[in-house]
Amino acid sequence: MTAMRVDAKVVMLGKESVGKTSLVERYVHHRFLVGPYQNTIGAAFVAKPTHVGDKVITLGIWDTAGSERYEAMSRIYYRGARAAIVCYDLTDSSSFQRARFWVKELQNCEEHCKIYLCGTKTDLIEADRAARQVDYHDVQDFADEIGAQHFETSSKTGNNVDELFQKVAEDYNSSSFEVMPGEMSFIQKMKNLRLPHVALRLH
Repeated sequence: MTAMRVDAKVVMLGKESVGKTSLVERYVHHRFLVGPYQNTIGAAFVAKPTHVGDKVITLGIWDTAGSERYEAMSRIYYRGARAAIVCYDLTDSSSFQRARFWVKELQNCEEHCKIYLCGTKTDLIEADRAARQVDYHDVQDFADEIGAQHFETSSKTGNNVDELFQKVAEDYNSSSFEVMPGEMSFIQKMKNLRLPHVALRLH
Protein backbone atom coordinates (compact mmCIF):
# COMPACT_ATOMS: atom_id res chain seq x y z
CA MET A 1 0.00 0.00 0.00
CA THR A 2 1.51 3.32 -1.00
CA ALA A 3 1.29 6.48 1.06
CA MET A 4 -1.23 9.02 -0.15
CA ARG A 5 -1.15 12.66 0.79
CA VAL A 6 -4.51 13.90 1.99
CA ASP A 7 -5.26 17.58 1.43
CA ALA A 8 -8.63 17.89 3.14
CA LYS A 9 -10.18 15.71 5.82
CA VAL A 10 -13.89 15.24 5.17
CA VAL A 11 -16.22 13.52 7.65
CA MET A 12 -19.62 11.98 6.89
CA LEU A 13 -22.12 12.40 9.73
CA GLY A 14 -25.78 11.51 10.15
CA LYS A 15 -28.27 9.04 11.54
CA GLU A 16 -27.77 5.37 10.70
CA SER A 17 -29.30 4.20 7.41
CA VAL A 18 -29.49 7.68 5.86
CA GLY A 19 -27.09 6.49 3.16
CA LYS A 20 -23.67 7.90 4.08
CA THR A 21 -21.79 4.82 2.88
CA SER A 22 -23.82 4.73 -0.33
CA LEU A 23 -22.83 8.33 -1.05
CA VAL A 24 -19.16 7.46 -0.65
CA GLU A 25 -19.52 4.32 -2.78
CA ARG A 26 -21.20 6.29 -5.56
CA TYR A 27 -18.61 9.06 -5.52
CA VAL A 28 -15.49 6.93 -5.20
CA HIS A 29 -16.43 3.75 -7.05
CA HIS A 30 -19.31 5.00 -9.26
CA ARG A 31 -21.61 2.23 -8.07
CA PHE A 32 -24.74 1.66 -6.00
CA LEU A 33 -24.73 -1.43 -3.82
CA VAL A 34 -28.10 -3.12 -3.36
CA GLY A 35 -28.82 -4.47 0.16
CA PRO A 36 -28.87 -6.14 2.54
CA TYR A 37 -26.80 -3.38 4.10
CA GLN A 38 -24.43 -3.66 7.02
CA ASN A 39 -24.21 -0.67 9.32
CA THR A 40 -20.79 0.94 9.62
CA ILE A 41 -18.99 0.17 12.88
CA GLY A 42 -16.62 2.91 13.99
CA ALA A 43 -15.58 4.41 10.67
CA ALA A 44 -14.26 3.61 7.21
CA PHE A 45 -11.70 5.70 5.36
CA VAL A 46 -11.17 6.29 1.65
CA ALA A 47 -8.93 8.77 -0.19
CA LYS A 48 -10.17 10.22 -3.47
CA PRO A 49 -8.17 12.55 -5.76
CA THR A 50 -10.37 15.23 -7.34
CA HIS A 51 -9.49 17.64 -10.15
CA VAL A 52 -10.12 21.32 -9.51
CA GLY A 53 -8.90 23.33 -12.47
CA ASP A 54 -5.28 22.37 -13.04
CA LYS A 55 -4.86 21.05 -9.48
CA VAL A 56 -5.54 17.68 -7.89
CA ILE A 57 -7.11 17.86 -4.43
CA THR A 58 -7.17 14.62 -2.45
CA LEU A 59 -10.16 14.31 -0.14
CA GLY A 60 -9.69 12.01 2.83
CA ILE A 61 -13.26 10.86 3.54
CA TRP A 62 -14.22 9.39 6.91
CA ASP A 63 -17.50 7.48 6.76
CA THR A 64 -18.66 7.30 10.40
CA ALA A 65 -21.16 5.05 12.14
CA GLY A 66 -24.58 6.62 12.49
CA SER A 67 -25.79 4.65 15.48
CA GLU A 68 -26.09 6.70 18.67
CA ARG A 69 -24.09 4.09 20.58
CA TYR A 70 -21.05 5.11 18.50
CA GLU A 71 -21.64 8.82 19.08
CA ALA A 72 -18.61 9.32 21.33
CA MET A 73 -16.43 7.44 18.84
CA SER A 74 -17.60 9.65 15.98
CA ARG A 75 -16.14 12.66 17.80
CA ILE A 76 -12.70 11.09 17.38
CA TYR A 77 -13.11 10.95 13.61
CA TYR A 78 -14.37 14.47 13.00
CA ARG A 79 -11.60 16.05 15.08
CA GLY A 80 -9.61 18.34 12.78
CA ALA A 81 -11.98 17.87 9.83
CA ARG A 82 -11.92 20.59 7.16
CA ALA A 83 -15.44 19.72 5.99
CA ALA A 84 -18.43 17.79 7.30
CA ILE A 85 -21.15 16.35 5.09
CA VAL A 86 -24.11 16.07 7.44
CA CYS A 87 -26.65 13.71 5.91
CA TYR A 88 -30.37 13.23 6.41
CA ASP A 89 -32.92 11.01 4.69
CA LEU A 90 -35.56 12.97 2.78
CA THR A 91 -38.13 10.31 3.71
CA ASP A 92 -37.35 10.39 7.45
CA SER A 93 -38.03 13.60 9.38
CA SER A 94 -36.25 12.30 12.49
CA SER A 95 -33.02 12.07 10.49
CA PHE A 96 -33.09 15.83 9.94
CA GLN A 97 -33.45 16.40 13.66
CA ARG A 98 -30.39 14.20 14.10
CA ALA A 99 -28.58 16.27 11.48
CA ARG A 100 -29.29 19.36 13.55
CA PHE A 101 -27.65 17.61 16.51
CA TRP A 102 -24.47 16.98 14.51
CA VAL A 103 -24.39 20.56 13.29
CA LYS A 104 -24.52 21.76 16.89
CA GLU A 105 -21.74 19.33 17.82
CA LEU A 106 -19.56 20.67 15.03
CA GLN A 107 -20.27 24.27 15.94
CA ASN A 108 -19.26 23.58 19.54
CA CYS A 109 -16.22 21.36 18.89
CA GLU A 110 -14.94 22.16 15.36
CA GLU A 111 -15.82 25.79 14.69
CA HIS A 112 -13.58 25.98 11.60
CA CYS A 113 -15.16 22.92 9.95
CA LYS A 114 -17.21 23.86 6.87
CA ILE A 115 -20.65 22.21 6.87
CA TYR A 116 -22.55 20.75 3.91
CA LEU A 117 -26.13 19.59 4.48
CA CYS A 118 -26.99 16.60 2.30
CA GLY A 119 -30.48 15.22 1.79
CA THR A 120 -30.36 11.65 0.47
CA LYS A 121 -32.65 9.36 -1.57
CA THR A 122 -34.16 11.86 -4.01
CA ASP A 123 -34.99 8.87 -6.21
CA LEU A 124 -37.63 7.82 -3.66
CA ILE A 125 -39.14 11.31 -3.77
CA GLU A 126 -39.22 11.31 -7.55
CA ALA A 127 -41.03 7.97 -7.50
CA ASP A 128 -43.57 9.16 -4.90
CA ARG A 129 -43.76 12.82 -3.94
CA ALA A 130 -45.78 11.92 -0.84
CA ALA A 131 -42.68 10.14 0.49
CA ARG A 132 -40.96 13.46 1.22
CA GLN A 133 -40.90 14.09 4.96
CA VAL A 134 -38.34 16.92 5.04
CA ASP A 135 -39.24 20.20 3.35
CA TYR A 136 -36.58 21.60 1.03
CA HIS A 137 -37.18 25.20 2.12
CA ASP A 138 -36.95 24.35 5.83
CA VAL A 139 -33.51 22.86 5.25
CA GLN A 140 -32.42 25.74 3.02
CA ASP A 141 -33.46 28.21 5.72
CA PHE A 142 -31.41 26.25 8.24
CA ALA A 143 -28.46 26.13 5.84
CA ASP A 144 -28.63 29.91 5.38
CA GLU A 145 -28.78 30.36 9.15
CA ILE A 146 -25.60 28.35 9.78
CA GLY A 147 -23.75 29.36 6.61
CA ALA A 148 -23.84 25.88 5.09
CA GLN A 149 -24.17 24.56 1.55
CA HIS A 150 -27.26 22.44 0.85
CA PHE A 151 -27.58 19.53 -1.59
CA GLU A 152 -30.25 16.94 -2.30
CA THR A 153 -28.78 13.74 -3.72
CA SER A 154 -29.43 10.19 -4.85
CA SER A 155 -26.75 7.54 -4.54
CA LYS A 156 -28.90 5.21 -6.64
CA THR A 157 -29.04 7.51 -9.69
CA GLY A 158 -25.93 9.55 -8.91
CA ASN A 159 -27.92 12.78 -8.86
CA ASN A 160 -25.86 15.63 -7.36
CA VAL A 161 -23.31 13.31 -5.70
CA ASP A 162 -20.28 14.36 -7.75
CA GLU A 163 -21.40 17.97 -7.48
CA LEU A 164 -21.44 17.74 -3.69
CA PHE A 165 -17.88 16.43 -3.34
CA GLN A 166 -16.65 18.68 -6.13
CA LYS A 167 -17.93 21.68 -4.18
CA VAL A 168 -16.03 20.50 -1.11
CA ALA A 169 -12.83 20.24 -3.16
CA GLU A 170 -13.41 23.63 -4.82
CA ASP A 171 -14.02 25.31 -1.47
CA TYR A 172 -10.79 23.84 -0.15
CA ASN A 173 -8.92 25.01 -3.24
CA SER A 174 -10.30 28.54 -2.97
CA SER A 175 -9.00 28.82 0.60
CA SER A 176 -12.45 28.74 2.14
CA PHE A 177 -10.96 26.39 4.72
CA GLU A 178 -8.50 27.36 7.41
CA VAL A 179 -5.02 26.28 6.33
CA MET A 180 -3.42 23.77 8.65
CA PRO A 181 0.37 23.30 8.51
CA GLY A 182 2.30 20.05 8.41
CA GLU A 183 0.03 17.70 6.47
CA MET A 184 1.09 14.06 6.86
CA SER A 185 0.66 11.18 4.49
CA PHE A 186 -2.44 9.07 5.00
CA ILE A 187 -0.48 5.97 5.97
CA GLN A 188 1.62 7.85 8.52
CA LYS A 189 -1.52 9.30 10.07
CA MET A 190 -3.01 5.85 10.47
CA LYS A 191 0.16 4.57 12.13
CA ASN A 192 0.14 7.45 14.58
CA LEU A 193 -3.56 7.65 15.39
CA ARG A 194 -4.33 3.95 15.91
CA LEU A 195 -8.05 4.68 15.82
CA PRO A 196 -10.49 1.89 16.73
CA HIS A 197 -12.67 0.09 14.20
CA VAL A 198 -11.30 1.72 11.05
CA ALA A 199 -11.76 0.04 7.69
CA LEU A 200 -9.46 1.36 4.97
CA ARG A 201 -10.73 1.74 1.44
CA LEU A 202 -8.23 3.23 -1.00
CA HIS A 203 -9.39 4.27 -4.48
